[in-house]
Order: sequence, then structure tokens, then C-alpha cells
Amino acid sequence: MASDTDRLAFDVFSRECPSRSTLEHATGRWGSLTLGALYEGSLRFNELRRRVDGVSEKMLSQTLHALERDGLVLREAQPVNPPRVDYELTAFGREVTEKLLGLIRFVEGRMDDVLAARTRYDEARGGR
Repeated sequence: MASDTDRLAFDVFSRECPSRSTLEHATGRWGSLTLGALYEGSLRFNELRRRVDGVSEKMLSQTLHALERDGLVLREAQPVNPPRVDYELTAFGREVTEKLLGLIRFVEGRMDDVLAARTRYDEARGGR
């Protein structure tokens, strides 16, 4: 007997589609920054926290759990004293992050246009 997931045609625009939460985890502010940081290589939690400037310990932990659950990040606990936990991208995570980094680089390269648009918008509405 097929499960509900087996019968579902994946469509991120559908409220019931599980792909929606994975997209949210990967493209949300902390998810995209975490994936981007891990694209550079394996990092420990505190290294990752320093790299993703502004993320709280709690938010980074929640983000890593969600990304690990979705199969984008691998958490590897090393059997050493003191304990050591490393995070790295899975093959699927690398593939997603490559596409995400393309968008990030595109946006960074167009920031002059974005800032000019914001100025025009604010001036048209009496300043902000």
C-alpha cells in the first residue's frame, strides 16, 4: 500500500507539499547562510557560528537540526575528549548550495541597483 507521500505529486505551491518546508529551511536567512558557510568545508559549531555573523546559538542549532533532517547537512560526532562535532554538506546539500550561491552572487553583484531602487522608493513615499 502506498503512503500519502508516495501518492503526492510534489508541488511547492501546495500547502500540503513537504518540499515547501525544505525550501524554507534552505532559503531562509539562517539556512542559506549556514549552507553557504559549509560550502567552504567542514566546520565545528562555534566556527560556523562565527562565520554566520549575527546568528544566535539557539537559532544556529535549530537551523542545523532542520538541515540535517532534510538531508542537506551531515552532523558527525567525533569520539574524542573533549567532544567534537563537525558539520558538513551532504552531496544533496552541495548541489542545493551551488544553486543558492549562484543566487547570492547575483544579488551581491546587483546591490548598486537594489540600493538605487530603495532610494527611489523611499523618496517617492516621502522618505523613510
